[in-house]
Amino acid sequence: MSTPHNAASPGDIARTVLMPGDPLRAKFIAEHFLENPVCYNTVRGMYGYTGIYQGVPVSVQGSGMGMPSIGIYSYELYHEYGVEKIFRVGTAGGVADHIHLRDVILGQAACTDSNYAEQYHLSGTYAPIASYALLEAAVNAAKKLEIPVHVGNLLSTDVFYHDGDPLPKWAKMGVLATEMEAAALYMNAAAAGKQALCIVTVSDCPLRRESTTPEERQTTFTQMMQIALEAAITAK
Repeated sequence: MSTPHNAASPGDIARTVLMPGDPLRAKFIAEHFLENPVCYNTVRGMYGYTGIYQGVPVSVQGSGMGMPSIGIYSYELYHEYGVEKIFRVGTAGGVADHIHLRDVILGQAACTDSNYAEQYHLSGTYAPIASYALLEAAVNAAKKLEIPVHVGNLLSTDVFYHDGDPLPKWAKMGVLATEMEAAALYMNAAAAGKQALCIVTVSDCPLRRESTTPEERQTTFTQMMQIALEAAITAK
């Protein structure tokens, strides 16, 4: 049965999903990496495809920007479509001094300024973390592909245009990069008893005023896609 946001029928979506924020990146991944991709969703322009990667069914589903949006799409994938593993493949702003444009980061954990965890009525502060099995598979995939990666903490923020600049303080606390989705994805996975990993490419370094173009972000950040696909077929 379809949902208000996804026209897929049961069985249309694979157990493993790559989830870029940009739906056009989902289209790019499907057309360039998957065999015989079939589009199962165009609702709200949020493209979803299922195809074959090295003999294994894999889906690619756009999530949109921000924790509310990925929260909806990942929740439905986990709960309505039987998805077990989600790899977010997105972009991030590098904030640590040693992080540069086009670096690939595996998000071991995700700090957040969001109130997303309030829904769980916990008595303390929840720490959203990635699935170790997916993280290990991604590290091994990166080594196999000879792609250098950083592993560490991300900041998932609700605010793109801040009144003031909190990023230097997060960098001081060891955060490598900032993005807007990982924490909600990790919380949804934990609550559902499923797995998730955020793999990002650094598209800009806001503290140094460095950036890439929208076209580059959409079509050239292929290393994170390769890592995610390799990890998708090897992760336990």
